[in-house]
Amino acid sequence: MLPIPAEELNGSGTLGPYWTFYRAVAAEQLSRWLPESPSTVLDLSGGRGRWSAQTSKAGHRVLEVVDFRRAVEGQPLHDASKVRQVRADDLRFLPDRSVDAVLAEERAMSVELMAESAIGDIARVLRPGGRALVCVDSLVLGMAILAEQNYWAHLRQTGEVMLVPWPDGSITRCFSSGQLRDLLTEAGLEVEWIRPRTVLSPSTVDHVLASDPRALTWLVNTELEAHPADDDTVGIHLVASARRR
Repeated sequence: MLPIPAEELNGSGTLGPYWTFYRAVAAEQLSRWLPESPSTVLDLSGGRGRWSAQTSKAGHRVLEVVDFRRAVEGQPLHDASKVRQVRADDLRFLPDRSVDAVLAEERAMSVELMAESAIGDIARVLRPGGRALVCVDSLVLGMAILAEQNYWAHLRQTGEVMLVPWPDGSITRCFSSGQLRDLLTEAGLEVEWIRPRTVLSPSTVDHVLASDPRALTWLVNTELEAHPADDDTVGIHLVASARRR
């Protein structure tokens, strides 16, 4: 799979069918990952509401942390029957072993440059046996963005922490599968699996959906039944599931 141009990453470019597919994959992946019984889920995915809404509809209680450093200015907090929002930039307000699961979607651990500290907090608040679902930017994406900006010297530093400047002035931290595994295990979490979010290419998705728009479900199932474990040579994002021992 070729890297997706940076201007496409927010879904505003020309890859409409691919992003429809990507969002469907992420939603189905979360559906399969969530606990079977009603649980308390901490959502660190940026306060956009999408992940909390799906999780609460599945019968879980959700605590959604709206990080003021990334929240939309003036965005009001709300408490619904199963979703409570809290504005915070760390997890000091939560006691140890207080949640059953943690969602860190929307590249949360890549936007959070001090990811070691954030993952340590996640491990602290998880109950024994609790799980975390983490999404990060991949080295494939980081190298593509650096190449687009002609930062050729930086491309030789893939063995180190890769901090990538974006055209909008933000910084993202990109991971190999090995670096993501180390991040999780050093926090005391047991990695269940790591995989690219998608391995099907945008051109393949576009071709199939153009031929038959009803094929979306088939494409999503095909993607999730693939087992590209720890393969960080494809995909713009890596997704990991880890459990507190």
